[in-house]
Amino acid sequence: MKDAPAARAEYERRMHRVIEHIDRHLDQPLDLERLAAVAHFSPFHFHRLFAAWMGETLGDYLRRRRVETAAMRLAGQPGLPVLSAALSVGFGSAEAFSRAFRARFGSSPTAWRRQNRNPGQVDRKPDQAAPAASANHAGSSHAKESPMEVKLIERPPVTVAYLRHTGPFGPPLQRFWGETVYPWMLANGLLGQTRYGLALDDPAITAPAKQRYDACVEVPQDFVASGPAHKTTLPGGRYATLYFKGTSAEIGAAWLRLLRDWLPGSGLQLDARPCFEHYPREGCYDAATGVFDCELCIPVAPL
Repeated sequence: MKDAPAARAEYERRMHRVIEHIDRHLDQPLDLERLAAVAHFSPFHFHRLFAAWMGETLGDYLRRRRVETAAMRLAGQPGLPVLSAALSVGFGSAEAFSRAFRARFGSSPTAWRRQNRNPGQVDRKPDQAAPAASANHAGSSHAKESPMEVKLIERPPVTVAYLRHTGPFGPPLQRFWGETVYPWMLANGLLGQTRYGLALDDPAITAPAKQRYDACVEVPQDFVASGPAHKTTLPGGRYATLYFKGTSAEIGAAWLRLLRDWLPGSGLQLDARPCFEHYPREGCYDAATGVFDCELCIPVAPL
């Protein structure tokens, strides 16, 4: 019989596994029995376990994630029909989608998109953590002056270990990297490895208390995650990438330009894979100015 810490770690691994499955299969049927099997819990107990862990029922969580994901696609793809957005996240009709959308956002999908296509109306993606740390970064104009040179690349799948932050983005993420992630990497001999930052929710859409961010580091396939860490595979495939150099106060504007300015005219659309920041081993970070560099990566597929 497992001791209490080992049992809790196994419970967390199963719940992370099912949440990841949901996020990557929103366009498919996600019934209780199917998800209980993913988590290796009995269907009889899974619904109650999920609600206790997430603070919302499975049905409420599925509905919220589907509506919020569709909202992000509507904002970033002005030509995407509402029905297409609804079908892409598992709704069977535009009517059912519109009812759920109005319950979440207080307006129809069409009205919401019209409002949020105005850059002045959109909350920019808040500050992300610099590659190593938790300094209070000074501002500069790097991101505002750089041209938008987006490249399309094929990325291989990558095995990563990650620690998850749940809650508001911005300064809390800087503290999370510096006070939690950095010591964990040091203890596990992972300093100097390639890192990734995955914002699993759009802070312009998801309530601050429910926003999720994974601080990831590349690891061998046989790496055994310990403590609060978990392991997964960052999907490969085609990504649009934008080089960024600046401070954490400016990276939100770069994300906005990529998703709201470049993507709509690209002939491409987002798919179910996560967006992320790629911090290569040779990346720079200036502790005095807070300037760092990384690649902003969004998963793309043909329209």
